[in-house]
Amino acid sequence: MYRSNTCGELRAANINQCVTLAGWVQKVRNLGAMTFIDLRDRYGITQIVVEETSAEQTRTTAARLGREFVIQVKGRVIERQSKNPKMPTGDIEVAADEITILTEAVTPPFTIEEHSDGGDDLRMKYRYLDLRRPPLQRNMILRHKMAQEIRRFLDSEGFLEIETPYLIKSTPEGARDFVVPSRMNPNEFYALPQSPQTLKQLLMVAGYDRYFQIVRCFRDEDLRADRQPEFTQIDCEMSFVEQDDVLEIFERWAKHMFKSVLGIEFNEPLRRMPWIEAMEKYGSDKPDLRFGMEFADITDLAHGHSFSVFDDAEYVVGFAATGCASYTRKQIDALTEFVKRPQVGAKGLVWIRLEQGGGIKSSIDKFFSPEDLRAIAERLGAKEGDLCLVMCGKKFKVLTQLCTLRLEVAEQLGLRDPKKFAPLWVIDFPMFEWDDETERFYAMHHPFTSPKPEDVQYLESDPARVRANAYDFVCNGTELGGGSIRIHDAQLQSLIFKCLGFTPEQAEAQFGFLINAFKFGAPPHGGLAFGFDRLCSLFGGSESIRDYIAFPKNNAGRDVMLDGPSPIAPEQLEELYLSLVTPTEK
Repeated sequence: MYRSNTCGELRAANINQCVTLAGWVQKVRNLGAMTFIDLRDRYGITQIVVEETSAEQTRTTAARLGREFVIQVKGRVIERQSKNPKMPTGDIEVAADEITILTEAVTPPFTIEEHSDGGDDLRMKYRYLDLRRPPLQRNMILRHKMAQEIRRFLDSEGFLEIETPYLIKSTPEGARDFVVPSRMNPNEFYALPQSPQTLKQLLMVAGYDRYFQIVRCFRDEDLRADRQPEFTQIDCEMSFVEQDDVLEIFERWAKHMFKSVLGIEFNEPLRRMPWIEAMEKYGSDKPDLRFGMEFADITDLAHGHSFSVFDDAEYVVGFAATGCASYTRKQIDALTEFVKRPQVGAKGLVWIRLEQGGGIKSSIDKFFSPEDLRAIAERLGAKEGDLCLVMCGKKFKVLTQLCTLRLEVAEQLGLRDPKKFAPLWVIDFPMFEWDDETERFYAMHHPFTSPKPEDVQYLESDPARVRANAYDFVCNGTELGGGSIRIHDAQLQSLIFKCLGFTPEQAEAQFGFLINAFKFGAPPHGGLAFGFDRLCSLFGGSESIRDYIAFPKNNAGRDVMLDGPSPIAPEQLEELYLSLVTPTEK
């Protein structure tokens, strides 16, 4: 074998043992009489020492070594004279008797250490080198351990892991599909699954009442830190369940993951927050509950003071920024400019300062008396030393804008601690969302989501009023997972398709395989899917899922390491009956 031990294994108990190590040269320090080599593998680093009394061949080989050379070292474990308490192997070193160069290496384009000097683009291009770095190795190990815990828990609960195909029929609802041309079926295409949604429902029809899969999914959409064109879901479905059954088992699963991976226990039931409460209190359907600063509607207090900005607004809302009354005018102006940025889109910001000692000042004190301002501050839950921040506009638009401001203030105050976790369920989502451009309703989740039984009566008369039997698992302002109870009744499914603007023919063309399957006896069923990459990044304390994917794409959806996507040969295009069109500028 190339090694008897790993580079992170040896301790004081191994002193005087003869060992064989293999790995990469992290660093070489030639001090003349002695040469020290830091030898690294994914388990750690061991210091190798080549002494003046070592064999000439060993000293000659040591002198040739460079960073990232792959070598084998045979030698004896000795006590280290200058111990390093920061290293697990810091009490020992290996006195080299023999060094064999297994592979020489050119100088890497960046340092392969805890903190690299390489930028994102460079490290993405040489991802295989970046993966040698300890932070990336810890991330991959964490991902592995989490996958094992997921499988252990779900297996203990009677779930079967069943694979579903990657080449499926395109059902264009939601994000864009990635499509794959079929050579054997000219001018026809497969789609890569955005999720195994219909397939897992078919497994319920097939009688596999508890299914799960850690599965790759694909969406052709614009990217950001928490999105990739290909990502991994923990996909689950259960038969003969209602919403509470699904939430109960996956709340236990979530608590198990926090305890087994991070050592964090949640003993109390997780909060279940209706969607409308999440929006009105936090401006988001994925609220961050690690800190307070809840919103309050002050429309009634704001109207009628001859301040046209408020008087003309549909909704006036604000929150109390804890301890921010000391903010200077420059800091407040910076917040105002922040909300005016195109990404936020607000026109301005109103502030009320509750000073220590009882004083009150505001940017609108020309229109509001001190008593009026105190009433607003009281509604917002402000105390002495707090700064009230107020915005106005269309209800849900201004709530979303204020949410962005709330998160920015929390970031400035250091309230978004990545080591603190505040999970909850968001429930009772709207069934549909209206699109002004197409003038039609779309499913907020997907067309197979069941409405609340008590809201079915409004499907045709008032679709906007209908709530879905849907739920999201949220933690620290991130949606980690979501799902719903599915429709298993053919008549109700037809009515939902009608509400979404599908003709019977369109519904049959796109979803006929599922509709027909339901005719043979579909059990009541429901499920959910968790974003595995997001879950890993949350547990690892990173904002980007790319850090937890071995070979991710960049923000343009490109693999800069493999240089893909790339053109294909004309012969391949001909085999697929495809011709290319030069894109025009939009």
